[in-house]
Amino acid sequence: MKLYFLPGACSIGIHALLAEIGHPFEIEKAARSGTHEFESYKRVNPKGKVPALLRNDGSLLTEFPVIALYLARINPERGLIPTDIEGEIRVLEMTEYLVSTVHMQGYTRARRPEKFAPSESDYAAVKAMGLGIFQAGLDRAERQINGKDWLFEQMTIADFALFYLEHWSVVNGIGSLGQNCQTHHDRLWSKIEIRRAIESETMPSS
Repeated sequence: MKLYFLPGACSIGIHALLAEIGHPFEIEKAARSGTHEFESYKRVNPKGKVPALLRNDGSLLTEFPVIALYLARINPERGLIPTDIEGEIRVLEMTEYLVSTVHMQGYTRARRPEKFAPSESDYAAVKAMGLGIFQAGLDRAERQINGKDWLFEQMTIADFALFYLEHWSVVNGIGSLGQNCQTHHDRLWSKIEIRRAIESETMPSS
């Protein structure tokens, strides 16, 4: 399998998940929009975004929740998705909320207001709205973790969606992590295989 990523993008959540699972995989840096190489990447992934996972049969998976669910399902021994339907849909519900709402509607507004605002005069209002959505998501996760190590009773794919949001907050200074979320982030970041995977994204290729 090969993960297409961009350094520091939401693909760090899938990169961390692959590292946690522990099976061999490759990584390849995707091209950013506006670069000469971007059209080449779009031939691999017409959506032109990350994460994207090239499977061993040559087919491509896109979208964070789908890739995460696939990895959990093909590695059942890791227990990253509950086996009962109620448990599974609750984990998927939280994963989708973190990606589609907290990231896409919150963080993206706070960081890239030009995607949502018709004029520069609207940027401040868009940023404020985005930060509010982002912080509300972190606060919801903070309450859900309370008294546990993870969002649910065991580590699941939802924790890796939360991890990349927490990491963005830590690195970029957007939003504020409560103690539960900070500890959750640090618990995953302290795993050597995860830290090495994320740090490898910015290392020059040989």
